[in-house]
Amino acid sequence: MKTHIARKLRRNQTEHESKLWYNLRSRFLDDLKFRRQYKIGKYIVDFYCPAKKLVIELDGGHHAEKENIIKDNQRQKWIENKGYRVLRFENSEIDKNLDGVLEKIMEICFKK
Repeated sequence: MKTHIARKLRRNQTEHESKLWYNLRSRFLDDLKFRRQYKIGKYIVDFYCPAKKLVIELDGGHHAEKENIIKDNQRQKWIENKGYRVLRFENSEIDKNLDGVLEKIMEICFKK
């Protein structure tokens, strides 16, 4: 069931997901392979780099609502407890500072 949902999300990605995906796909980012709308347990994450066990989540305005903050925190804690690192960016960061977002991803991926 979740695979069907992930496919639908890939076909209907947001403008911000599309912008970030353009820079992550085809190993454009230092030859790292990323997947989009990837299933981890009961969740589907926006982007995932298997080699670094890195999850990248983009947050739109609705993520600032109290109930969504609680859900996002629970979700992130579950994912991190499975051994993944989670990076979260607001959509506005993609618009205003895409280069900075990409630099942060690289920093986390290659932190010694």
